Amino acid sequence: MPDAANQTELPQDEAVHALRVLRLKEGDEIFLMDGEGAFFRAVVAMTNSKHCFYKILETQPQEKTWRGRIHLAIAPTKNIDRIEWLAEKATEVGFDEISFLDCQFSERRQLREDRIEKIVVAAMKQSRKAWLPKVNALVPFRKFIEMPRSGRCFIAHCYEEIERSDLFQLLSDGCRATATDITVLIGPEGDFSMDEVRMALENGYESVSLGASRLRTETAGLVAVMMANLVLNQ
Repeated sequence: MPDAANQTELPQDEAVHALRVLRLKEGDEIFLMDGEGAFFRAVVAMTNSKHCFYKILETQPQEKTWRGRIHLAIAPTKNIDRIEWLAEKATEVGFDEISFLDCQFSERRQLREDRIEKIVVAAMKQSRKAWLPKVNALVPFRKFIEMPRSGRCFIAHCYEEIERSDLFQLLSDGCRATATDITVLIGPEGDFSMDEVRMALENGYESVSLGASRLRTETAGLVAVMMANLVLNQ
């Protein structure tokens, strides 16, 4: 929960779950996480029908298992279940930020990021991650790539006429020894347009492939996160 160290009460939805599902009572020990790198061992101090108060007993700072920042920017699929699955699994693997792109060939141009945020929070708790990935709203492709970014930026696509390098090899050769921030762009089900790829290259993005197989959008997104996590793993 955000700012857990400076609060004394669980948020209402968490309190309802704690009281009605977990049946916690005064004196029971609980563990909290703030999404910013810390776990907290706490004890239930007081409860009533809708409220659960706690007292922190111990702060347990955590270290990320990967260095730098991993940022995935992806065009949401027509079937939103696939993107929700991706957000959940990428959180379990470990990454820092997800953005959504409105591309020329996108089949979905609206997105409820609040729903994605809830899925990410649940996955963070389930996988006991101390860092909560940031979920950004859907933005036009051009606006995203024109924003200044640190580290190395990549665009994955399937155009054979545009030279591509293997993403995992590039990451292994250039990012393994340093805490480099990484941004990877994944296109919609019809891929990025040729103009979008060229636009990205003009803005400093590197052209990459994710291997020999042609992957679905959500699979490509998860593969990119896994590659980055493996290379930046401490």
